[in-house]
Amino acid sequence: MIPVGPPDAVLAPAFAAALALIHLFAGRLGFSARRPRSRWLSVAGGISVAYVFVHLLPEIGEAAATLERRGGSSLFAEQYGYLIALFGFVAFYGLEQLARRGNVETSRGNRPDETALFWIHVGSFAVYNGIIGYLLLDRELGGLVTFFVAMALHFVVTDAGLREHHGPTYDRRARWVLATAVLVGFAGGYALEDADLLIAVFVPFLAGGVILNVIKEELPSDRESRFWAFALGGAGYAALLLFV
Repeated sequence: MIPVGPPDAVLAPAFAAALALIHLFAGRLGFSARRPRSRWLSVAGGISVAYVFVHLLPEIGEAAATLERRGGSSLFAEQYGYLIALFGFVAFYGLEQLARRGNVETSRGNRPDETALFWIHVGSFAVYNGIIGYLLLDRELGGLVTFFVAMALHFVVTDAGLREHHGPTYDRRARWVLATAVLVGFAGGYALEDADLLIAVFVPFLAGGVILNVIKEELPSDRESRFWAFALGGAGYAALLLFV
């Protein structure tokens, strides 16, 4: 069980609820399916990536030490955390390719199992959101606020991408699943024991996932993304994190 004390005990549940609400209402911001891409989405993506590089990546070393202590020394013990981060990156890349392949097959007149593809894609993000909800309880006050801001903006980015990919089905079903997943993950932080070990796995996995999920939204040429907005968001939040 992750220990939480005031004022974290008040803010953490409020932030978990706010993250859930983002998935429910982000569609009203009108960011999806715009060309060129909204500069605010690029700013949000830059902030998310800045948080990963300035705060989460340094924590991977601590995660590796925890995993080594729990699992015993081995040839690759110092790389455990980074291997999990790599796994998170590759896992979400694979899921994205699977989802895109389903769209290509549909455009060619083939009939892939769209329901299965939908739930695999959404289910992976539900796990992702659950990890974020869980990690809300692993932050001290200053870290909790910066984590919440970065993840809230990241949710706006992922929400826009998923809504564009799945269309009306996302609004009917997926957003409710993703909102609930945050709350389930947060509640799990109170219920699950051996928090150090779980955090040591979740932090690097989240780092790899955030990097991939932001970059896949920014890089495709058809997105017409805003580099300077992305760079400004990343540089500005990185500078803020260095002084928090």
